[in-house]
Amino acid sequence: MNDMLPRPLDPIRSIKLKLSILLLGSGGVGICYLWLAFGWLPSYTTTAVAIALVLLTAQVLSHGMTSPLREMTAAARAMARGDYTRRVRATARDEVGQLATAFNQMAADLAAADRQRRELIANVSHELRTPVTALRAVLENAVDGVAPAEPALRTALDHTERLAQLVADFLDLSRLDAGALTLRREDFELAPLLDEAVAESRAAAGRAVRFEVVVEPAGLAVNADRARLRQVVLNLLDNAARHGPAEGRVLVLARTEEGRRVLEVRDDGPGIPADQRDRVFQRFTRGERAAGGGTGLGLAIARWLVDLHGGEITVTDPNPATAAGVGPEDRAGCVVRVTLPARSTP
Repeated sequence: MNDMLPRPLDPIRSIKLKLSILLLGSGGVGICYLWLAFGWLPSYTTTAVAIALVLLTAQVLSHGMTSPLREMTAAARAMARGDYTRRVRATARDEVGQLATAFNQMAADLAAADRQRRELIANVSHELRTPVTALRAVLENAVDGVAPAEPALRTALDHTERLAQLVADFLDLSRLDAGALTLRREDFELAPLLDEAVAESRAAAGRAVRFEVVVEPAGLAVNADRARLRQVVLNLLDNAARHGPAEGRVLVLARTEEGRRVLEVRDDGPGIPADQRDRVFQRFTRGERAAGGGTGLGLAIARWLVDLHGGEITVTDPNPATAAGVGPEDRAGCVVRVTLPARSTP
């Protein structure tokens, strides 16, 4: 409705001039009312002096009012050139001050998005370059006859699978960012899913890692997307196997707690310091305990999928008294806990 009101001052390019015209117009209407009502009209000298005072006052007062707008214009032009460091002085409490505060927040968000974009490009380039370079070297050695064909092909297959996993992780992240990933919830028992994930992780670990599964009670069920929950468990198992010792143990616990389903994956590694536990769920963050391998995307994807289920994923302190199958040897290491609702929420 407000858009239908006339805007006679729109052609004027200066807000200072608009304010001056506003003051002169309102003052002129008042003088005309006095003349029509009382037959009184000030002298020409008084009128000229009043107009001059109105213009001078408008120029002085409007300078502080319009300076944030000029700063926003300059900052917006700088952003168009890729400079997101410019900020606007926001000291007023009126609409212009609120606009300046919102502009500064927008500038900070754009700067963070630009930084994440640059980091994403750098990290993706680095992650893709490593397997591609290794794959090229293996194939060159096989073609030149330097290395036997069968081991070279096996190594090439390993690097190809890593590339495929990278592409799958990036596709998952793009779907999650776009909100295009939907869940297909169903009721199913956790034990078979955990056994399948452990069997796959045991085959992929390539080391003498001992995997154990404890589910209490035995028929514990959950309402979730089976494929996506399996992806979460696989990411947690891969993370635990890589960061634990070569012959360590990875323990998977499933239980119910206050009506919610709790999954815990424990390893025998050095653990994660308390001040870094939130960072490990950020993209391309491996933490100080990572010795190599991995893309830094697994835990980030796991967090997104758990959030989609309405659950929570955290890194907690080991507590041997929380579930069956946990002994004193589990006091050290890392514990990643996933909490899911027993039923989906609308």
